[in-house]
Amino acid sequence: MAEFLRLAVDPDRLAVLGMAAAGPLDIEEAAHRLSMTVGQVRRAVSRLVEAGLLDENLSLDRSVLRALAASLPREEPVSAEVLEGPWTQGERQILGKYFVGSRLTEIPVSRAARTVVLERLASEFEVGLRYSEKQVNSTIQTFHPDYAALRRYMVDEGFLTRAEGSYWRSGGRVDVTYG
Repeated sequence: MAEFLRLAVDPDRLAVLGMAAAGPLDIEEAAHRLSMTVGQVRRAVSRLVEAGLLDENLSLDRSVLRALAASLPREEPVSAEVLEGPWTQGERQILGKYFVGSRLTEIPVSRAARTVVLERLASEFEVGLRYSEKQVNSTIQTFHPDYAALRRYMVDEGFLTRAEGSYWRSGGRVDVTYG
């Protein structure tokens, strides 16, 4: 995998590999179409053949890519930590659809699903504590890179309240256990 990435990040080799995906590569034609010298194309081809990505006909060896794909780790199941809380079975299914491990894969378009996800994110904040915007962003960012959109949704849907530069949890279920 690491070797493939080292090869693929080079723009010359990546361009040559892309052309080879369409069929056997003609080095002179590739040089012309890619605005490269014949020497640049030959060097790229040499490395790609050496790595086994191009076969003897200078075509992409798709079996190597399939083997590489098969060696990649599979998606991890939703972590138990994400599912902790007072969720119904239906809510657990929604959380399972949008989380892989502990990462939110996408912000749901459906308001109903988004509300479940937002409530789950709100559970990361303690009732009664005030948080700076930086702290809120930092917490949400551990789940998804678009923390600003999620923070706005959480305020709009009443899970967080903002005033005078600080935020506090103002909505969502609170898991209360009595001793």
